[in-house]
Amino acid sequence: MNFLAHLLLSGSPATTPDYADIVVGNFAAEAVRGRAQVLAYPAAVQRGIRLHRFIDSFTDAHPIVRRSTARLREAGLGKWAGVVADMGYDHLLARDFAGFHPAEPLPAFAQRHYALLQARRHELPERLQHMFQYMRRDDWLTGYAQPAGLHRALLGLSRRVPSGAVLATGAAAFLGEAEAYEADFREFWPELREGVEENMFTDM
Repeated sequence: MNFLAHLLLSGSPATTPDYADIVVGNFAAEAVRGRAQVLAYPAAVQRGIRLHRFIDSFTDAHPIVRRSTARLREAGLGKWAGVVADMGYDHLLARDFAGFHPAEPLPAFAQRHYALLQARRHELPERLQHMFQYMRRDDWLTGYAQPAGLHRALLGLSRRVPSGAVLATGAAAFLGEAEAYEADFREFWPELREGVEENMFTDM
């Protein structure tokens, strides 16, 4: 799953102990490598890092997600199929955000998290601090809701990662079979949420 899903799965300010720390850790985990880097954070932030890793492991191993990635590999995405599935699923989540998270409109959710992460940006790995400034400035979280936003995100990634040129075709491949991917996502999302709820405060 990509940024929007990770943030949404961090819980809520009203019900999640150490919510802000969980969000920071979940977001920072994108660029935290190795045990020493994890242990450099306070315990509550470490729980957010573990949550991020649980979400990624649960997602990568799930048969529904593997069905999506197999379809994308057949469409020519090769080793990048999982990346396109993650970002495509975020597009579906953003597009129908009110259905998945009726308590808060997507623009408000996005701005709340930008503000939280901006206030604690010094805790993020340096590479992620740099990326976050673009994310906030260009409002990536809200932009995911539009097909053009998915295309821009994958096109930008295709230019930044080695051997990633094929990612420029990812949006077309995903949107070309959007109904099939939406069916996969709607089947998968409740299982992911249940897995997170069961494991959020355990040793993931």
